[in-house]
Amino acid sequence: VQLQASGGGLVQTGGSLRLSCVASNSSFDINGMAWYRQAPGKQRELVARISRMGRTDYADFVEGRLVISRDNAKNTVYLQMNSLKPEDTGVYTCFADHLYKDGGSWKVQGYWGQGTLVTVSS
Repeated sequence: VQLQASGGGLVQTGGSLRLSCVASNSSFDINGMAWYRQAPGKQRELVARISRMGRTDYADFVEGRLVISRDNAKNTVYLQMNSLKPEDTGVYTCFADHLYKDGGSWKVQGYWGQGTLVTVSS
């Protein structure tokens, strides 16, 4: 599975961006998808995740400003980013996983995409 993210760029405080991430070369259904970010000098952190059925979870710092969504037919996950702040600056990376059965138990295989840089100027 290959994940290709796009949509990053430079935006002013209060502006908006929409990130997209397409999963390709997948012969199976993608289960969960998520966005992570890594700010300069900080560890990577979860921003939001969405299940195949559309259940979403957000980090506390999102505060309703970011919305994750997906199109299962296109194997694509989106992150609509509104009211951006300078502290939202970082490399945003998408993640996808799928479930598979190994013997008698279910296991999860995860995949990371390359990042897309978001810079919010003050």
